[in-house]
Amino acid sequence: MAVREMSPFCAALELKERLDALRENKTRIVFTNGVFDLLHGGHIDCLRAAKAAGDVLVVGLNSDESVTRLKGPRRPLLPLVERAKIISSLEMVDFVTFFDEDTPLELITLLRPDVLVKGGDYTPETIVGRREVEADGGQVLVVEVTPEASSSRIIERILQSSKAARQ
Repeated sequence: MAVREMSPFCAALELKERLDALRENKTRIVFTNGVFDLLHGGHIDCLRAAKAAGDVLVVGLNSDESVTRLKGPRRPLLPLVERAKIISSLEMVDFVTFFDEDTPLELITLLRPDVLVKGGDYTPETIVGRREVEADGGQVLVVEVTPEASSSRIIERILQSSKAARQ
């Protein structure tokens, strides 16, 4: 069965079983994660680069509670189900799952990806899960970020524009 024939959004334990089955065929599993609260070109560039690093791309989404803890009480803009629907509709994304913790460390440890991808605003030393992936024989890939592509910056520009329009 082709990867896209299966539901792309699933819980971590179910996803682990699916990935273990794919791994038997020497499938290279790539993992990246994020909030993906407001999809922009930087996200697309990162996801394309991640997909190019392997055969199957898994995206871990922060749960709503995790986003609120990390980004503040006004986030997320979109609930997890909506964010998952958007991300899973992208052709380069094979699976979407979520995590409740502030970091994806438990999820990375469970899924054991061959490649862990993060945007260039991280350094290898600051990437959560790097040691675990490398200890398992995998690699960490830092992809160049698109300048000014940041959900937080876009939201701030929208708020500033709204304030200016009301004055």
